[in-house]
This record gives sequence, structure tokens and C-alpha cells, in this order.
Amino acid sequence: MRILAIDTSTPASSVAIGEEGALRGLSVNVDRRGHVKFLVPAIDFCLEQAGWSSRDIDLVAVDIGPGPYTGLRSGISTAQAFAAAIGAPMATVSSLTVIALRAATGRRRIWPVVDMRRGQIAVAPFTPLPGGVAPDGEPQVVHPEEFKAILESEIDDALVVGDWQSIPDSTWTGLHRVRRGRPRYPSAEAILEIAAMKARHGKTTDPDAVRPFYLREPDVQINWQAFRSEGAWPQ
Repeated sequence: MRILAIDTSTPASSVAIGEEGALRGLSVNVDRRGHVKFLVPAIDFCLEQAGWSSRDIDLVAVDIGPGPYTGLRSGISTAQAFAAAIGAPMATVSSLTVIALRAATGRRRIWPVVDMRRGQIAVAPFTPLPGGVAPDGEPQVVHPEEFKAILESEIDDALVVGDWQSIPDSTWTGLHRVRRGRPRYPSAEAILEIAAMKARHGKTTDPDAVRPFYLREPDVQINWQAFRSEGAWPQ
């Protein structure tokens, strides 16, 4: 199965394409305001790297959040437009799961962080398992001091990954059982892995059924129907 994966849930936009677990093309750009300009050229670049056309893609996967509104909608709308144009199904992935998956290298309980701006972060706990991670609680949007209280109540050692650099330094004072690590941002390369597993279990959906996972009200309203109508890929 040939998969196109898109991530715009953080300042690091990324596009990846792969086949049967093998990465065939990857493009990454870190610019919190540059998601829209980056995506279409990045998709074309990745297809060229693999020597594929848009019609060679069997599944389109996208990160649905949580994350800041504008970037999130850029990726989702682009993924929906691409999938609809070629008649492909879609797979959706959480940004928190993507970050946690790349950090699952030890025994610590994993807490991925996504900067939601306005002084808030999205967090959720994950338990590392052989070959992956399992969610161990519900995602939530909290202020840094609330996150500190959560970590202080933890019985297990914790590993905080994701954009913890956006959290004030004072938050970490006294958290002796907490370690901070990588990755900082989710990656479309990891989405390929999750999407392939979902496809094997029949967990795909129609492009029109894909919805963003905000966890709070969006900051702005954009006419994404007009945006989607502008994008078309050659067959």
C-alpha cells in the first residue's frame, strides 16, 4: 500500500510518502505561518522523489490534532482535497500519539506536549509497549501550572516530550522524577507507520468524514471550502 502522510499540527509541517513500511519521500519545514505555502510543493516533491504520480497513492493520512487551529486546518483540508481528487480513503492520527510513538524507548510513562498558544498546552499520558505505545488517559488542554500539578501526582517516572520548550522554566522546579526528551514535533514519517497499521485493521474513513480534534474553540474562522476548491493534482 502506498501512503501519503501530512502533518501541520505544530510549527513543523511535514509530508511523507511510503510503501509497505519503507519511506520513499520526505519534506519538512519549520514555520508556524508557512503551512499552506509549503504543502502542495512538498507533496509534489515527495511524489517526484518516489517516481510516483498522485494516482499511485492508495491512502492519505493526516494529523487531526490537537494543535493550533490555522495550521491544523491547512493540513486537513489539503489531505481531504488530495484524497477526494484521486478517490482514496483516509486515515486520521492524533498529534499526541505521533509524538509519543517516537519516544517509546524506555519504561517511563510518556507525556507528549503540543503548544496550543494562549498560554496553554495539550497533553495526554501514554504507556510504552513493545513496538509502540498505548493511550493511558484522556487528552486535555491545560496551563503549565496545571500540568506541573499532574506530574507531581504521578506515581511512575515520567518522560515529557514534544514542545516542552514552550513551558516556563519554573514549571520544572522540583520535578525530580520527570525527564524531558525528544521529539519536539510530530512527523509525517511516523504517521506513515500508524496509518499502515490502521489500514491493515480496516480503520479508514471517507475524506468528507474527517474532522479536526481541537480540544477547544478555534481562534479564527476561515473559508476552507474555498481553499479546498483551489487545489487539484494532475492524474
